[in-house]
Amino acid sequence: MAHLLVVESWVGSMSRLLPRAIREAGHEFTFLTRDLHHYLRAAPEGTAHPLLGARHVLTADTNDAESLLPFVERAHRALGFDGVITSCDYYLPTAARVAARLGLPGADPEAIEAACRKDRTRRLLADAGVPGPRFAVCRDWADTAAAAHRIGYPLVFKPVDLCAGMYVRRVDDEEGLARAFRALADFPLNARGQRRDPVVLLEELLEGPEVSVETVSSGGTAHVVGVTDKSVGGAPAFIETGHMFPAALTPGDAEAACATARAALRALGLDHGVSHTEIKLTADGPRIVEVNPRPAGNRITELVRHVTGVDLAAACVEVALGREPDLRRRDTGLRSAAIAFLVPDTAGVLEALDGADEVRAAPGLLEFQAPEPGRTVKVAGSNNEYLGHVMAGDAAGTGARDRAEALLSVLSPKVVSR
Repeated sequence: MAHLLVVESWVGSMSRLLPRAIREAGHEFTFLTRDLHHYLRAAPEGTAHPLLGARHVLTADTNDAESLLPFVERAHRALGFDGVITSCDYYLPTAARVAARLGLPGADPEAIEAACRKDRTRRLLADAGVPGPRFAVCRDWADTAAAAHRIGYPLVFKPVDLCAGMYVRRVDDEEGLARAFRALADFPLNARGQRRDPVVLLEELLEGPEVSVETVSSGGTAHVVGVTDKSVGGAPAFIETGHMFPAALTPGDAEAACATARAALRALGLDHGVSHTEIKLTADGPRIVEVNPRPAGNRITELVRHVTGVDLAAACVEVALGREPDLRRRDTGLRSAAIAFLVPDTAGVLEALDGADEVRAAPGLLEFQAPEPGRTVKVAGSNNEYLGHVMAGDAAGTGARDRAEALLSVLSPKVVSR
């Protein structure tokens, strides 16, 4: 039995998948957080959050590395950790630094830092010749306006240190650029109370289908598990409205995407861990959108598991322990799996969700998450505001996306203003 230290987590699906994977492998874990109430609030009423069912729950200021590292050294002497892990982007660098301080398996903390900072990622990839958009890193409004004029509209406006598509916007003119700039300036702290860097990243808008390459790196080798496709809506925001695994690509496009993802991982020095690399398939070839040094979110890991039998949450655990993960594909009876998200476009209070019973009874349904009446709804501006989702599979081919979208179309949320 191994003992893992889990440093914070998202409160979404990965916060449940990781504890499950740890326990199913016969291991145990200690959970370290600065705010227990963050997880208590995230659990359905009358239930306990899986992370709080850890063997030990420790509290410390996970936002302060100076005090945290000595704290975890003392905890390690008392409890004996074999690996360190997190699912939350904002604590990936912290987990890497903790693992390095304790002499445990893990990626180079500098590589994780670079991958979690979109400006540093862009510069390192450009220096290595990995294809991406034209870009500029800007520290104030004057720099931002000048860079936009230099690159040319339309542009993608991005914060360098947020995730889930927060404040990422398409801008078509200087007026839209100013709106995006002001909105981001009014958000000085991220969701975990960490002060943001006000740096802005401007990128050329890339045209073409978007995919992600799911990889597991161990022993210095990046193993490709597969390629997932992505649908995006909510303009001018970039909200992920659905995914399918595997992506319906030609063999040539799939191989080009995989080769580009491997090149990006090499350029960043990400040779240990699970990664989710987003790529646009443009007319000029694959271009890197982002490199995320953690398992994919939005239930993509479950799409992969339904089709291949490969459990990326379990792989994340094993790599954190310095072990070779089991990436053997199994016949699951499905050839594709897809998820479609219920994205709110009206603000108010959810009164009812029509069509839910029909969806629950539908053949081929893998998952259905429906919102409860009485929930406050706001218009989605990022991937944090979904109302729910449907997931469906196809045993014959790549028809899962059509099935998931057909089921989603049955749902009709009744949102009323109050």
